[in-house]
Formats: sequence, C-alpha cells, structure tokens
Amino acid sequence: MRTVIISGGSSGIGWATAERFASGGDQVFNLDVRAPTEPSNPAVSWIENDVADWSAVRAAVTRVAETTGTVDVVIANAGISIRHGVLELTEADVRRVVDVNLLGVLGLWQAAADVMVRQRAGVLLATASVNGARGYPLYADYNATKAGIVALCRTFALELSPWIRVACVSPGAVLTPMQLAEYTPAMLDEVNARIPAGRHASPEEIAGAFHYLASAEASFLTGQELVIDGAETAGATTAVFGTGERIIGTERR
Repeated sequence: MRTVIISGGSSGIGWATAERFASGGDQVFNLDVRAPTEPSNPAVSWIENDVADWSAVRAAVTRVAETTGTVDVVIANAGISIRHGVLELTEADVRRVVDVNLLGVLGLWQAAADVMVRQRAGVLLATASVNGARGYPLYADYNATKAGIVALCRTFALELSPWIRVACVSPGAVLTPMQLAEYTPAMLDEVNARIPAGRHASPEEIAGAFHYLASAEASFLTGQELVIDGAETAGATTAVFGTGERIIGTERR
C-alpha cells in the first residue's frame, strides 16, 4: 500500500484520481480548501489546506509522513481559472491564479521532495494543460501557469533523478465542475466540434493516466509531459473561435 497525496482532490480530476488510487489499495490524503463534494472512498482522508500557503502545505506533508512513515506519490492537481480578457485582468485575480496553479505545485513538490530524497524513492506528478503550449483567449494567466508546470517538471526531474521520478499530465478539454461552471452547453458543443475525438475527456480518463505514471510500468519515464486531448493539438487547426474573428476583452467580432 502506497501513501499518496493529492492536492485539489475534492472534485473533478482530483476527486477521480483520489478514487482511482484508493480503489487500488493505496492510502490517499486529499489537500483541499473544501471537503469532497461527492461520497468518497474511506481510504481517502481530507486535510483542509490551501496550497498557496507553503507553511501549511509543508506541515500537512510532514504530518502525513509521520503518520504513515512514507510519502510515495504526490500529485499537485489544485487549480483555478478565471475567464477574463487581458484588458480586464486584475492584480488580485492574477496573483491568486499564480499562487494556486504554479506556486502551489512548486511548494507541494518541494515539501514532498524533502521527504522523498531521504527515502531515495518517490514520484512527483502534476496537472498541467495543453493551454500551456498554445495561445488560448481569455485565460492568459491560467495558460502561463500551466506552461510553468511543464518547466518545473523538467527541472525537478533533472535535479532529483535517479531517485525521484517527475511527470505531468496535460489534459485537453475535460468535463469537470470547473468547465461546466464556465461554459454553456453551446460553448461545450463548440469545443467538442474542434476535438477529433468529438468529445470532452472524463475526469476518470485523466485519473487513469496519473495511475499509470505512478506505476512500475512507467519506471523509466521522468521529466515528461503526457498530453491527453483527443488529438485536439495533434495538427494544424482553426483558431479557437473560428477563422476571422477577433477578440477584444470578452467581445467577439
């Protein structure tokens, strides 16, 4: 039985990932500011935690390590997004997105790496996004944080090999509560039309990728980004909002 820590495990990809590991016999600790929104496996323990607070994150990781004796897999999944154009960005909003999405990964990984280096074993994973490798309107700050996660993945892998493996998953469109909160049914249909697979991924499909990356089968995989997007970014595609449209703030022309 492995000890697994997941941030942002109370809903969406995080919740599905916590359930996937717990169903396989692992002991899972969910670091999230909110309690799970759905019934959870008894093997998943919720620790109220804001990943933007590094001291609280380190305390949580230390607590888990002292309780279980080991920290085997850490998945930095907590993330937020705010739909706004570059001219409508506010400093407060941007700082919160960066604090959670990027610095939250760095702080959690660093705290976990301190334990894993002493163990001479461990796996660090994170949720990035295909938006980190392309322009995507109305999510400038979010996109930048996801690009940063990929850079962190490569750097941590170089510094911590051979004992610690590091990888990130970059999903395309996933049908999560966050996606449903920001997109109308018509907008979801528009996104599906751009995906060769013709649909959004389910959170469970992304959870399966994390489970693989943490497994012995992926023992030689480190410093890599695993893209799961239904071929959305596989080739040249039309602009996000269709050919010939221009975006100014949130207005489409």
